[in-house]
Amino acid sequence: MNPPLEVVAAVIERDGKVLICRRRADQWHPLKWEFPGGKVEPGEDPPGALARELHEELGIRAVVGEEIAQFPYQYPGRPAIRLRFFRVREYAGEIVNRQFAEILWEEREKLPAYDFLEGDLGFVRGLARGAG
Repeated sequence: MNPPLEVVAAVIERDGKVLICRRRADQWHPLKWEFPGGKVEPGEDPPGALARELHEELGIRAVVGEEIAQFPYQYPGRPAIRLRFFRVREYAGEIVNRQFAEILWEEREKLPAYDFLEGDLGFVRGLARGAG
């Protein structure tokens, strides 16, 4: 059995809000909300992969902080994944939407009102309650 695919995501915070991103209509899980990030490629460590993904998706040079959560998840008919969430409090450059249908800053407690990817739901609820 293959090990789960590593997927990394950033909790980018600014002025008491968290950056969330909405997938495009032409992507897998269309128009669902998520945190920016992506797959760890062979030879990458998770923080390095997240820094690369944030540069590709948002045009920033992120300082990837501590890991705040990780857990396995499997979407029906898809390979198993391990989701890893990291805090990002510092970055260089201005955030530019290079990939998503939309991005926005939202207060933690309002996050559960958004239609997030199923794999993120437990994490989103915890974040809204002040965990992480």
